Amino acid sequence: MAKKVQGYIEIDKERCKGCELCVVACPKDIIRMSKDVNAKGYHYAEFFNPEPCVGCADCAVVCPDGVITVYRARIEV
Repeated sequence: MAKKVQGYIEIDKERCKGCELCVVACPKDIIRMSKDVNAKGYHYAEFFNPEPCVGCADCAVVCPDGVITVYRARIEV
């Protein structure tokens, strides 16, 4: 059976400053800026389309504040 890597990210919305670097860096277009704001008044990044995520971690690498945690799991397909 073939295995696929499924990724998942968590974004600490209260620490996110809304720089949008993760949105630009994501090759799968799974991150967008929220219409809501956090306690500091910033529109924060949100993970909205989890299916195509492969856990490449490009978003976490470019995040200047380290607010993104990336998880990867191998799943049977």
